[in-house]
Amino acid sequence: MSTTLLPPHRLSRRGFIKGSAALGIGTAALGLAPAWANPWGQTSSYPKGVENGPDISLAIRRQSVPIAGQPARPITLNGTSPGPLIRLKEGQDVTLRVTNLLDEPTSIHWHGILLPPEMDGVPGVSFAGIMPGETFTYRFPLRQSGTYWYHSHSGLQEQVGHVGPLVIDAEQREPFRYDREHVLLLTDWSFEDPSTIFHNLKTGEGYYNFQERTLGDFIDDVGRQGFASTWEARAMWARMRMSSRDIADVTGATYTYLLNGHSPDDNWTALFRPGETQRLRVINGSAMSYFDVRIPGLEMTVVAADGQPVRPVPVEEFRIGVAETYDVLVTPKEEVAYTIFAESMDRSGFARGTLAPRLGMAAAVPERRRIADRGMEAMGAHEGMDHGSMTAMDHSSMAGMDHGAMTAMDHSSMAGMDHGAMTAMDHSTMAGMDHGSMAAMDQSSMTGMDHGSMTAMDHSTMAGMDHGQMNDMGRSTGAAMLPVGAAQPGSRLDQPGIGLDARDRRVLVYQDLKAIAPWPDRRPPGRELELHLTGNMERYMWSFDGKKFSEVSGPIHFDKGERLRLILVNRTMMEHPIHLHGMWMELENGAGELIPRKHTLNVKPGERLSALITADAEGSWAFHCHLLYHMDAGMFRVVKVA
Repeated sequence: MSTTLLPPHRLSRRGFIKGSAALGIGTAALGLAPAWANPWGQTSSYPKGVENGPDISLAIRRQSVPIAGQPARPITLNGTSPGPLIRLKEGQDVTLRVTNLLDEPTSIHWHGILLPPEMDGVPGVSFAGIMPGETFTYRFPLRQSGTYWYHSHSGLQEQVGHVGPLVIDAEQREPFRYDREHVLLLTDWSFEDPSTIFHNLKTGEGYYNFQERTLGDFIDDVGRQGFASTWEARAMWARMRMSSRDIADVTGATYTYLLNGHSPDDNWTALFRPGETQRLRVINGSAMSYFDVRIPGLEMTVVAADGQPVRPVPVEEFRIGVAETYDVLVTPKEEVAYTIFAESMDRSGFARGTLAPRLGMAAAVPERRRIADRGMEAMGAHEGMDHGSMTAMDHSSMAGMDHGAMTAMDHSSMAGMDHGAMTAMDHSTMAGMDHGSMAAMDQSSMTGMDHGSMTAMDHSTMAGMDHGQMNDMGRSTGAAMLPVGAAQPGSRLDQPGIGLDARDRRVLVYQDLKAIAPWPDRRPPGRELELHLTGNMERYMWSFDGKKFSEVSGPIHFDKGERLRLILVNRTMMEHPIHLHGMWMELENGAGELIPRKHTLNVKPGERLSALITADAEGSWAFHCHLLYHMDAGMFRVVKVA
């Protein structure tokens, strides 16, 4: 296979449009999709829509752009939404001039890139934001390569199209070969205003969930597993006042899932020649949606995770959490079309494209899978169980809960929790708060906050803490916290997650990931820091260790140069993609010295996982859940390395 990326045709833009017209594909069908999403092979084939470094200018504005055949006004970057592909090269010193033509402050965070803290683009941390009419110049050296992305870190702008792909070409030859590449950027678009979505989530738990249990489901489950087992499952969820189908907070009820800015009906197509190896750079740039990605009829080989090369892993499907990236190789040998299918984790919709030898071809769209149900795996009930058998467990067989008849959960009966010692929290005082207006809060107004002067909070001393005594927002009814009798969370790195069954096809799991070579810092950790992911689904509050960002008194402290172990314990019934800015997290997945590096870790419900960190980046850094509305609702902290 060639080590050079060779586009199959070198056409001018006029020739491309002329050829498209000959195939019956007019410019209206092409829409205003970014040129990096063209089908002709290497994504840097056309200069328009691809910004090549090291010196780049970007203009951010609101524009009228049709999305899924309907009028919309997303945020655009250089006239496109999603924004242009930014293509840089390892070893460069880059300059990116960003001009804000919006009527509100904005920002760009270069997700997963190691750079000085003042260039990281998070308003209120080490950066003031970009005011309307201003131009901010980002300058930093590139010390890495791979597939990344960029997005706004101001308010909820990410939800309205302020995202784009970022590719850094390696200085040295990569450990895998391919002939052609395509960027696949997954996003979720809503015609509702993001502040309305946030208000709706505050108003009613399950506001966007229209896949609840029915009487028919209950009868079916009784037939499959008997009345006693079905009723036991029903009663368990009733006591928690939760739904076993709370898989995603925001669903296809309001979202249109997009691939490279195209809806499923657009049939965006990437071209190949039979026998060529294609590199697909898959980026989850959505606000709230996990996707399960497969190409029926083609095996995929995962060769990079979060921009970092990994030992090849052949798979048929992989789950990609919000903000993660995966690079996969595929080699279609026949002159037929293949469907690129990215199904939302809650099965409420999908993004779709086509891999084909010529335009105009299409393949069948796979049959949609039914929504799965949360089961015992979401409650951390791991101790004493056969985890091997749990992997293939069909949780969709749990059913039949009459949520209207749910009884109030008695939190006082929760084992080991000293509620008397919990700090009182009067949630009733929040009733008059206009949460809808909070969603549009300008985070750049936090610039004046002196994070360096915040009271120090030594989280390393919290390892043995009785978290039952925390000021825990999960105390009230409707909480997303683990239920009565749940065992301590444990590792499930060998399990793909809810709704995926290893018996159907080979699915990527975190345990599969191994680095190409050992990382330079192989010191054992000098200390451990344990953080609990906490929340309240009914009030839609999300937090670390029971405290929203607005309630903490200071940053989390890392000592510069130290080696530490970060332990994340998910006490909620939802997945959380946790992102640390400025440093790598090395996922402890049993790979030994080949431990994989990631910038975003997906923590499943009831899961406990750990990562090693070398605190080599002095300054203040954001640390948060990358579900946009979770972050805005309080699941955000600042890490200070000093």
